[in-house]
Order: sequence, then structure tokens, then C-alpha cells
Amino acid sequence: STSICTYDLYMKSKGNVFKNKRVLMEFIHKAKAEKAREKLVNDQIEARRLKNKTLKEKKAQRAEERRTGPEEAASTVEEKKPVEAKKTKKSKPS
Repeated sequence: STSICTYDLYMKSKGNVFKNKRVLMEFIHKAKAEKAREKLVNDQIEARRLKNKTLKEKKAQRAEERRTGPEEAASTVEEKKPVEAKKTKKSKPS
């Protein structure tokens, strides 16, 4: 992954890595786009993990109900408090 560290960019510009200002700006824009893309993918992966976890818990709960009967399983569910999923910030539409 390409990081946008001011010091690194400064050293690259002093070391003639960037031919002109346009090339430097293109590098910065590409790096920002890549960072945003990585964040989006990571958020999607986290959402998928959370969804799979809840589905797994529901499946286990249904299996428990089948084994013990609906009345007994309801009392065990009341004893256990469900873990609330942390809310993610929604990005502003652009």
C-alpha cells in the first residue's frame, strides 16, 4: 500500500522522483484513491464477518430449540443477553 507521508513525498521530490508538479499530484491522487478503496474493502469484509457471525448464532439457537423444545430454549435465551453489533459510520454520498 502506498502511504501519503509528507516527509516521504518531500524526500521523493528532492530526489527527483517526480518530474514535475503534475506527476506529484497524480501520485497523491492515486495514493488517496487506493487508501479509500482499501478502506471500502475492509469495511465490506467486516460487514460480511458480522453477518456470518449473527447467522451462525441464529443457526445454533435454532438447533438448540430443536433439541430442548421451544419453551425451554426461550428461557435460556432470556438469560443470555445478545451482544449488540457496533454501528459503523455511514460515509457521506459524494
